[in-house]
Amino acid sequence: MWHGARDPGLSEIRSRKQHRAYGMGLGIMLVDDVYPGFPGDMRNPSAYPFPIQYDIVRGVGFDELIFAEDKSACLEPVIASARRLEDLGCRAIAAECGYFAYFQREVADAVDVPVFMSSLLQAPLARAVAGAHRTVGLMVAFSGHLTDDHLKAVGIAADGGHPVTGIYESGHCPTLVRLYDEPDPASRHAEYAVVEAELVTLAEEFARQHPDMGAMLLECGAVQPFARAVQRRIDLPVFSWGTLLDYAYSVVVHRDYFGHV
Repeated sequence: MWHGARDPGLSEIRSRKQHRAYGMGLGIMLVDDVYPGFPGDMRNPSAYPFPIQYDIVRGVGFDELIFAEDKSACLEPVIASARRLEDLGCRAIAAECGYFAYFQREVADAVDVPVFMSSLLQAPLARAVAGAHRTVGLMVAFSGHLTDDHLKAVGIAADGGHPVTGIYESGHCPTLVRLYDEPDPASRHAEYAVVEAELVTLAEEFARQHPDMGAMLLECGAVQPFARAVQRRIDLPVFSWGTLLDYAYSVVVHRDYFGHV
């Protein structure tokens, strides 16, 4: 991101509590696993117009985060990662996978910067703007592993207003499934057009199954590169990690306004 001139509001510099670096943006916690990501993926910062700093949550892979029934062993390394990002100077903290929702409250209580642990945080907002008579569809990676604890932690009411479909369980997305299931990280591979077509097909079917759907929320950190294609097909508001990161950065680094009267 290039700026044409120095911000005249920056007239001095001053140390901030515990900050080791300055001019930072968002800190993103990464699962301790290996897979590639297209621009816009939470693991690929090249498409975002603000600074992103990563930290790996050591010892917490997808098995521990998503599939383990007892997630208590994840809490300490998750909080430690958040604190490292805070100490570095990140102005807000996010996480790459929507299933980090499980730890939203604990992490927010453990640090002194805003915390956005899951794209699912947008569901109550999406429901409010869509209207009580409309549902907000949740497209998630693994519907069978999205629990009431995940939903409660981000304020999603269990009132039937959020139908769920799983990318993994749907049968429509074999390319992403292979990307997750491939045991050799060096062999993980996907073609953009193929993934896009599979996700659009799933989204279209999901929307068709729920004619009262007023918006769709994409949970998975690998899906937002395809959010625009999904929106073109279903013609509904689409919330994703991309929309949440844009919002999170604007909350902590508000833009100025230039114009005329």
